[in-house]
Amino acid sequence: MAGSKVAYETDYRTVTIKTIDGSTVQGRVNISPNQRVSDLLTLQKGPFLVIVDASYQDVKGKTLFINKGHIVWIEPED
Repeated sequence: MAGSKVAYETDYRTVTIKTIDGSTVQGRVNISPNQRVSDLLTLQKGPFLVIVDASYQDVKGKTLFINKGHIVWIEPED
């Protein structure tokens, strides 16, 4: 429908991600309400995880698309 807006609920969680090349990325992931961070890897379709406000090396505030197959671990901040 032209001109209509769809209500989309966001719930960002701050995470630290370690990749297979040894890089560490800190940023935020958007998950659905009542969903765990681990569900992003197991339930979400597609090969990439979207990280916003990402910081790695000397870069800050970027949006990254990280291949899920390259993730060693994810640590959510409580």
